[in-house]
Amino acid sequence: MIGAVVAGFFAGIVSGMGIGGGTVLIPALLWLYDLEQQTLQGINLLYFVPTALIAIYTHLRQKTIAVKIAKPLIFTGLLGAAAGAFLAVYLDGTLLRKLFGGFLCLMGLREIFVAGRKKPANGQTKNPPAAGKQEPYGTK
Repeated sequence: MIGAVVAGFFAGIVSGMGIGGGTVLIPALLWLYDLEQQTLQGINLLYFVPTALIAIYTHLRQKTIAVKIAKPLIFTGLLGAAAGAFLAVYLDGTLLRKLFGGFLCLMGLREIFVAGRKKPANGQTKNPPAAGKQEPYGTK
């Protein structure tokens, strides 16, 4: 039980940064418990809702969410989530686990070798000075 509490705490930190707590939570739960991949993903989804609400509230207060950009992403994300949930329930758990692991590896390699090399379009800076003094990146 202590392992699950520690995993939940660190997944919450990662969630709050907008990285995705499932990248920590799912592998940790897999290590701690012998559960099917679909069950792990279900736990992650239930865990995600309250942690995301806290993170959204914090980011809205700091004005770091570009709402105009987020709106169309939310709609298409809902469609993708429905398709993904359908696939996750019907795919073999071993295949799903391998797909998830491969995805994490690819994203990790991208962060190591590619992230930070691209310059923002239109001469904007990636990190605006202080909240409230400039609109969030990508809103103009």
